Amino acid sequence: MQATHDLPTHVERVLEDFMAAARQACGDALHAVVLYGSGAEGRLRATSDVNLILVLTEFSPQMADALREPLRAGQAAARLAVMFLLESEVSAAVDAYPVKYLDIMHRHRILYGNNPFAGLSIPRDASVFRLKQVLLNLRLRLRSLYILRGLNEEQLALVVADAVGPLRSCAATILELEGHPAPSPREALEQILPSEDPARHEVFRHLSEARETRRLQAGVAGKTLFRLMELTEILLSRVGNLPKEDYRK
Repeated sequence: MQATHDLPTHVERVLEDFMAAARQACGDALHAVVLYGSGAEGRLRATSDVNLILVLTEFSPQMADALREPLRAGQAAARLAVMFLLESEVSAAVDAYPVKYLDIMHRHRILYGNNPFAGLSIPRDASVFRLKQVLLNLRLRLRSLYILRGLNEEQLALVVADAVGPLRSCAATILELEGHPAPSPREALEQILPSEDPARHEVFRHLSEARETRRLQAGVAGKTLFRLMELTEILLSRVGNLPKEDYRK
């Protein structure tokens, strides 16, 4: 088990309590508990979810009923978000969502049990297909949301905040496939935007502000959302230029 002492005290306590409840509720069916995302990096913000995966050999109504209140308590206390994944589903999930699971593979801690991703590989073709799918869907969704919420700056800031994470994950996957991964998804997205862009630093300051506070200064949200749309185009262009050789984890 990897340590959690670098996390906020209340988060560490929530993880300990939920894991104790999971061990009691699931017994031998609990194969692993995996912390992933910003919590695994020790970079939790006040608005961050605490993301866990419970890897199980089975999922029964009894387990679900026993974990209902512990999960609700964890959500209320520390924004705990839990994925319940069967051991038999791990390989299929990695193949179906390669961008998400590549990020998880790079940013995780095993809090209980064995690493469920050890030895798994991600086919390059699956990663490229999923990148195109995620980026195109995001670009189309941002257009609609800008029109629907364009008169409400607070709602636009939330749209920006929610889009930053997927864009960062896609940028990290692209750099990984290009053969020069970034230390973190945040740095990956910063590397993708051309350095000669005069507004580069301002854009990333606004993205970080939206991500960390879920707010932006008046008059900024709409412009920032359009820059996000431009970033999806840049990322899609990079995907189209990826070298053809196969990628393995």
